[in-house]
Amino acid sequence: MSDPSNIAHGLSPVDLFLQADSVVKTVMVLLVIASALGWGVILDKEIRLRILNARAKKLIASIQGEEFALSHLSPEFTTVPGSDPLVQVYSAASQEYLRSRDLLDTEAQREATQQRVHRAAHLASAAALGHLQARLGSLATIGAVSPFVGLFGTVWGIMNSFQGIAASNNTSLAVVAPGIAEALFATALGLVAAIPAVIFYNRIGTNIANYGKKINGFIGVFDIELSRQLSKKGERNGLRVA
Repeated sequence: MSDPSNIAHGLSPVDLFLQADSVVKTVMVLLVIASALGWGVILDKEIRLRILNARAKKLIASIQGEEFALSHLSPEFTTVPGSDPLVQVYSAASQEYLRSRDLLDTEAQREATQQRVHRAAHLASAAALGHLQARLGSLATIGAVSPFVGLFGTVWGIMNSFQGIAASNNTSLAVVAPGIAEALFATALGLVAAIPAVIFYNRIGTNIANYGKKINGFIGVFDIELSRQLSKKGERNGLRVA
């Protein structure tokens, strides 16, 4: 009578991989690599978004309720890395304002300046959000393709098992089980790769959209302050800059 521990050991994940057909092994390796790549993207996005959200809360709070600089970054923003989306938006809006400071004499010029600044801020916002979304599509690909890749490995493994049964003329469960287990293990790996990818693709996409709302909120605050200072420019021939 065979030792049950040996059977358990023979059906362990490592043994299932080692005993599998070369095609099934290739499928398993690809799925493990896909899972590792997916988790790399997940961890990178989750950590980065957590840092950006915490930083955005402090930065936006620092400029609310008071005038802030239009022609240069406020002190709180100078301590933040230049790769931060809020800093990029602030810089783009400030630079566009600086380029337009000689075009503020008439009401039409002031309105055109505000529109240009607003557009520059939104272009910078779109670029920053696009950078945040980079590699997010790979999660969608992993989530969509991995189950089918695993299924291919399963089908191939079951076909090999049936061929082995036909060759040995033995339909004993002890003969069939290892090959079926190897085949099903490929499907399991496909699900292991796909399920987290789908869950976090939706989660990260939602978090990026929410962060985009914070950027839009900052642009709104900038627009309000710009409008206020341009109105003062219209009342007196000198724009006060914080």
